[in-house]
Amino acid sequence: MEQTGGGPQTGVTRDPAAEELSLAELTKQLSDQATRLARKEVELAKAEMSLKAKRLGVGAGAFGAAGLIAVLALGALTAAAILGLAETVDAWLAALIVAVVYAGIAGVLALIGRRRVQAGTPPVPERAIESSKEDVEAAKRSAREARA
Repeated sequence: MEQTGGGPQTGVTRDPAAEELSLAELTKQLSDQATRLARKEVELAKAEMSLKAKRLGVGAGAFGAAGLIAVLALGALTAAAILGLAETVDAWLAALIVAVVYAGIAGVLALIGRRRVQAGTPPVPERAIESSKEDVEAAKRSAREARA
């Protein structure tokens, strides 16, 4: 058998069936692709977790700075409030009134802080998980189509 086209003559013709990949080769390719995909999904999860952790860290730092400033301001406001109320009631009653008001404010702020922290947790890589589920479904569909 000769080939045309001026190329080297090998005497070998190509069988289209022989060019198809064997089941073992296809399985190896699937395994390699699944491994690469899993690595990419882990990278995506790491990036997403890093972003969420950074946001939580900035929020926690802001809470800390706000708390420090609030303590300083609270001391000055407490003294001013007690001295102002002491003009109309006994000093001990003025101090008690100010303490009760501050306790109420602290309770409201604690509830707000708790809601904000819960909104940022649990720090789960939601997009990476969803993407992985989609990849698994696509692999299942592809396997079913290959069998059919």
